[in-house]
Amino acid sequence: MGGAAQRPLSWEERLNPPSSEQPASPAAPSHFIRDIVLQDLKSNKYGGRVHTRFPPEPNGYLHIGHAKSICLNFGLAAEFGGKCNLRFDDTNPSKEEVEYVDSIIQDVRWLGFDWEDRLFYASDYFDQLYAWAIQLIRSGKSLRLRPDRRSGSEHRGTLNEPGRNSPYRDRSVEENLDLFERMRAGEFPDGTRTLRAKVDMGSPNLNMRDPVMYRNPARQSSPHRDKWCIYPMYDYTHGESDSIEGITHSICTLEFEDHRPLRLVRRPVGHLSSAADRIRPAQPHLHRPQQAQAPHARPEGLRRRLDDPRMPTLSGIRRRGYTPEGIRAFCSRIGVSKTNGTIEFALLEHAVRRI
Repeated sequence: MGGAAQRPLSWEERLNPPSSEQPASPAAPSHFIRDIVLQDLKSNKYGGRVHTRFPPEPNGYLHIGHAKSICLNFGLAAEFGGKCNLRFDDTNPSKEEVEYVDSIIQDVRWLGFDWEDRLFYASDYFDQLYAWAIQLIRSGKSLRLRPDRRSGSEHRGTLNEPGRNSPYRDRSVEENLDLFERMRAGEFPDGTRTLRAKVDMGSPNLNMRDPVMYRNPARQSSPHRDKWCIYPMYDYTHGESDSIEGITHSICTLEFEDHRPLRLVRRPVGHLSSAADRIRPAQPHLHRPQQAQAPHARPEGLRRRLDDPRMPTLSGIRRRGYTPEGIRAFCSRIGVSKTNGTIEFALLEHAVRRI
């Protein structure tokens, strides 16, 4: 008489195997993102693939909320035999440093995850993103204008009032193409030009009121300054990068939920590359863990490094003596939710002490 089929281990169990001195813990409960992945596998939505990514911006050190995202994205890929990329969304040159890139790589490795050969940068795709922006202009879906914060706010409207069309909104395709190419060539002073998508100035979602797709920021610290005078915005770059990499499940936190429709502001269907056209990743949104009473106050006049053991960064708590097993256990125990909330710092300490 055959025994019952063994249940596959969840990612929490794979990363935190039970001690030989203790009985195995019961199966970890599922959550809504895992349920989405299971349903997509059942329907063969992506050909049986699970491909996630952890896409930090290299503008600072990672904190405990990032640890949750790392464990979720890499963990789901591991559980279902998939892949997880590490991608730096380097679209804001004025705030990015190599120091942050090195720190993030070290933190992800310290937590016990491996992206193999899939380390990417959004800037890897700048040539392709620029080509697709040209296609959008030719299709009449993009416009060029000179930004002015005061007039831009007036045009955008408010939560209770619709926006107004910019006087530059109906420029010809030829004029927009010429201005955009001059913008790339560096003919305009830094911070004086943008390319916007032509969407809907009356949309109740302010993010859809002709959102900015490109700008020419100050680029003194940019590693790409010799080639690029213009940079794509995060919302445009993020969705297209997911498509290029074949991501199936693009997991984001709740603050980006209102930005989801921007992923529909895409290049014309007739111009889509075959690979990117097929991939429309699922976009579930979850809460970002916020800790209460975390000991991270900086005494006035004291400038601490972000890897200081007294700081609530992953680099800091690593130097404080916290273990990756404890952080992974904490991320597993706080669960996955659609509602923002606050997590007591004592729960993190409890999880670390139990390992």
